Amino acid sequence: MQKDFILITLADDDEDDRMFFTDAFDELKINTVVNTVNDGVALMNFLNDPESILPNIIFLDLNMPLKSGMECLKEIKADSKFKDIVIAIYSTSSSEEDIENTFVLGANIYIKKPNHFGKLKEVLSEVVTLNWQYITSGLDKDNFLLRM
Repeated sequence: MQKDFILITLADDDEDDRMFFTDAFDELKINTVVNTVNDGVALMNFLNDPESILPNIIFLDLNMPLKSGMECLKEIKADSKFKDIVIAIYSTSSSEEDIENTFVLGANIYIKKPNHFGKLKEVLSEVVTLNWQYITSGLDKDNFLLRM
């Protein structure tokens, strides 16, 4: 079945960040369906539910209770049924260690959460409209961190 929309899941424990994220997609002229979860356990339960339709892109916060984004990333990358999902790390951290670790673990892109709504819309639009097959084939650390 061909989808005519991009299915997006955001895993983030901050309610305001989830609201800004969904509001930004509501304003963008991109055909998306956005699902949010508030922690890593909820994300993994969603992904492993046989009734769930797997997202095209997961925006993954690193600092969440119960199960961190790093733990989720490891689990997702260890399971071949999730191999086609793009993982965008979406964090307030700009720590070189976090950037390096998520790159090594197989995330597709690292985004520092913008602190301005207009910049958030710009970043989300950029990530969602990338040709991920092309980008992933040439992934290196220089194009891993999205700088806007």
